[in-house]
Amino acid sequence: MSDETQLIDALKQVIDPELMINIVDLGLVYEVEQEESKVNVDMTLTSPACPAGPQIVQQAKMALERLEDVEEAEIKLVMSPPWSPERMTEDAKDQLGIF
Repeated sequence: MSDETQLIDALKQVIDPELMINIVDLGLVYEVEQEESKVNVDMTLTSPACPAGPQIVQQAKMALERLEDVEEAEIKLVMSPPWSPERMTEDAKDQLGIF
């Protein structure tokens, strides 16, 4: 089984096409859990109407399923708690000029 670091690193390959920052540093990933060869992810979007939502979800699924021991990744979009800039890492805030 992949460890949590490997799963998170795979998700860091997914870049929000509007903000050009990965979904982990943006704080969009709430929970990652692996049960044998299946990974379940709870994540959100910067807004419920995010036009890049389907693309981001598909890329997250593909990034995880590229890992050797992951046969299936299920990405669940949740809107609670709602995303806010406070969820971002300091690196992401720096990239966006948020101080």
